[in-house]
Amino acid sequence: MPTVRKAELLSPAGDLERLRMALAYGADAVYLAGNAFGMRAFAGNFDREGLAQAVELAHRQGVRVHVTCNTLARNDEAAKLPEYLEYLDGIGVDAVIAAGVDVLSLCQRHAPHVQVHMSTQTGITNYEMVRVWHELGASRAILARELSLDEVAQICAKAPRGMEVEAFVHGAMCVSYSGRCLLSNYMTGRDAARGACAQPCRYQYALMEEKRPGEYFPVFEENGETFILNSRDMCMIDHIPELLSAGLHSLKIEGRAKSAYYTGMVTAAYRHAIDAAAQGLPLDPVWRDEVDKVSHRHYSTGFYFGDPGQYTDSARYVRDWQVLAVVTDCDGEGNATLSLRNKFSAGDKIEVVGPGMAAFPLSAPMMTDEAGQPLAEPRHPQMVFHMKLPQQVPPLSILRACRPNS
Repeated sequence: MPTVRKAELLSPAGDLERLRMALAYGADAVYLAGNAFGMRAFAGNFDREGLAQAVELAHRQGVRVHVTCNTLARNDEAAKLPEYLEYLDGIGVDAVIAAGVDVLSLCQRHAPHVQVHMSTQTGITNYEMVRVWHELGASRAILARELSLDEVAQICAKAPRGMEVEAFVHGAMCVSYSGRCLLSNYMTGRDAARGACAQPCRYQYALMEEKRPGEYFPVFEENGETFILNSRDMCMIDHIPELLSAGLHSLKIEGRAKSAYYTGMVTAAYRHAIDAAAQGLPLDPVWRDEVDKVSHRHYSTGFYFGDPGQYTDSARYVRDWQVLAVVTDCDGEGNATLSLRNKFSAGDKIEVVGPGMAAFPLSAPMMTDEAGQPLAEPRHPQMVFHMKLPQQVPPLSILRACRPNS
């Protein structure tokens, strides 16, 4: 396998907890949002003080911070953009992700030290669009998710010097082209273009004839399935060498609204995949397995290798693993302090996985509470307890158990 150039690993950070996980598990850069102008209104996000803290924390570890500013702003919001962009410039944000020429132009005037990356919401599908955005002052194009790998490679080859190209490699896909959907707004009043998508494409629909109100007829396709709009999740971890060979500068993981566990494990998997590919080595299967141990819909390779075809099976998530606890501290002898997430008992078969550390199994030993009293089953959410592990593990390591459909 030939050696290829490394690319940036860009991970989602919906809040401070998820930011810490992205940093611990190997992100080169993170993308996050303030309380306004971002495309994930329900991700948690950061207030002004939190944004400054996030930038300081990330920069301390040599990680870049990209702030989303990619909703479609209305007049009253546009009036607030200059001051907001000046604030981002002042706290040292590395890049703003923009969905329109308005934010690009305002950044040039009010945030001259901040790069502008054009969002996938702009629907960048060819090299001419990349060239135009570069001429207007953007430094990176985030490609539409509907492109094939050959198209991506051609865009990278023809991108102007100094213009970077980014693409999504993992996470949820949208049934609408580049996320341009009116369905959520029409049905629920929650605007997908303003970060509040209700995902009605995932609903199970029935047919009702106007003269038979209240009488519902199932909508069947090939084998009795009824999910006619939903899409699978993208997973390109088996094709990192091809993505790097295509010339991409940044590989992006979707999921600012997903869990801290998802952020950590998917970041770790792609960190090892990129590092292995850059050295011309195959990915260790233990890291490939990590993407199957997070909550996800059935995987596909998106449009990279052609039209994936319609998927009409259930849109429910696959949830086979459950987080039990998070390690907050651990000494050289494996004496760990943990914070509880889900109940478990001494004797349960569990796994421990951590930053830079492959998962290992063990049988949960007897534990102790904060007072040092024996504890067979920690029960209270966020409860602090102690456990003897077989080895020292880093902070933010995770205890988990295989609990299908949990």
